[in-house]
Amino acid sequence: MHRPVIGILLDYESKGSFSTRPHYALRTHYFEAIWKAGGSPVALPYIKSAVNSYISICDGLLFPGGFYPFPESIYSHSSKEIAIYHPRFNFEKRLMKAALNKDLPILGICAGMQAIAALHGCKLYRNIIDESSSNFDHLNTAPAEKVSHEITITDDTILSKILGVKKLKVNSAHSEGIKTTTADLIINAIAADGIIEGVELKNYQFCLGVQWHPEFFTNDDDPQFNLFKSLVDFSK
Repeated sequence: MHRPVIGILLDYESKGSFSTRPHYALRTHYFEAIWKAGGSPVALPYIKSAVNSYISICDGLLFPGGFYPFPESIYSHSSKEIAIYHPRFNFEKRLMKAALNKDLPILGICAGMQAIAALHGCKLYRNIIDESSSNFDHLNTAPAEKVSHEITITDDTILSKILGVKKLKVNSAHSEGIKTTTADLIINAIAADGIIEGVELKNYQFCLGVQWHPEFFTNDDDPQFNLFKSLVDFSK
């Protein structure tokens, strides 16, 4: 059976417990979810000159979660751009633009969803609790394997077709979120406090982002696993 190649962007640490020097890191859950869904997961490091090569060998892409700062202008309404980009976003935006130009299937998870939104002119909350009327702590202490709150799925969206449900309980591990949207995005899921939990891009076969972490829920009977199966299916 042919397995579509799904490129997974690695996360980045300038230093940490693995090494005091810069290194890539990513939880195994993303790779295992893609393999179980029928794809061949391939890790992608930040090599600018390799973007076209990555795009040529990958049938689809997964942009994972991660805790890293976006440029200041993405958090505010100022058009002033900060010249300093975090290494991940600096590469991520190049890779994502190249993938969209080719209409490759894309799944963004947590920070990956925020990157999709940022690339299309959306603004982000730096901290949901401080900047919104929400009284729910989306960056909670519950293990990622445990569901935290319920979301409502928007009818007639790609996400609603994939999940096949109108309500879904999800985990939550983020302090940032989408604050404003643009005409390029369709909001496909929302939490009870109004925080956006999912988006999809118009005019693309499959460019989907979710704010929660479905890679922890990959049982065959769990609707969330359909996200990975759909990414693989669209990549065939």
